[in-house]
Amino acid sequence: MHLHDATDEFLAATRHEYGYSEHTLRAYARDLESLHAFAGDRSTASAPVALESLTLDLLRDWLWAEQQRGLAPTTIARRVATAKSFGKWLEHRGLVPGNPASRLRAPQAPRTLPRVLGNEQITRIMERAAQRAEHGTPQQIRDRAILELLYATALRVSELCTLRLTGLDRLERTVRVRGKGDRERVVPFGAPAAHAIDDYLERGRPAIIAESDGTTVAAEVFLGSDGLPLTTQAVYRLVARELAQEPGGGPRGPHTFRHTAATHLLDGGADLRVVQELLGHASLSSTQVYTHVSTERLAESYRQAHPRA
Repeated sequence: MHLHDATDEFLAATRHEYGYSEHTLRAYARDLESLHAFAGDRSTASAPVALESLTLDLLRDWLWAEQQRGLAPTTIARRVATAKSFGKWLEHRGLVPGNPASRLRAPQAPRTLPRVLGNEQITRIMERAAQRAEHGTPQQIRDRAILELLYATALRVSELCTLRLTGLDRLERTVRVRGKGDRERVVPFGAPAAHAIDDYLERGRPAIIAESDGTTVAAEVFLGSDGLPLTTQAVYRLVARELAQEPGGGPRGPHTFRHTAATHLLDGGADLRVVQELLGHASLSSTQVYTHVSTERLAESYRQAHPRA
């Protein structure tokens, strides 16, 4: 079997048999595409790369080349995880005698605190979105609802984009989503998000459907101009535009709203396990990073405010 055919079968299996999220599937596809390109460049033959060429040495050389390209340690670590999953699948299928990636080691990524917005920044972002939506386009009405819901619920961007109308309870002000590991959870949201969502469903979404060809309308809450589910890339662009207008460095993706919501909940006195449930973390250790963020924010406020800090 050729390496290309094996990667195609692996990606199909992860999609249809294991139920991985679209985000994970895209990451696997990018990683294996990079591996296949590297193996092809190393091959001296013009024929497709044989699966037998997938050795530990080849994988190590590939990762070293990726590091030389300047990829972040977190990206290299994900490449390693993808290679291990792919190798394990190949071994399980009997396509290779053993997992060639079993001895790979991921680099230790530096521990960094996530970017967290201040209350004033969140207020400014929501006020700008509300002003645009008041007399704006259906897309601007939709974008306001997206920003409010991201901050209100701390959803992952993939969860927001796959949120269906049947998972939205406007009366109880909750959303029902499926997160990592296909785990379902119900997350509440407050009055500001409820007002923005109501406005979108009454004015924005019907107008977007009317502007599309009308032949295909998805069951998801948030739609693109074509009537299909809004893509994660579109949400990234929306959030990036907003965060570019705010002071401070760091990431500009939707996860910043998730980090911010979790930190603000803890700052407000929420129990750590409640926040874990809201975020959909399988392990409490994943949530505990936000306690470090809250401690750092407290220390910074102390240094700025106390006369003898």
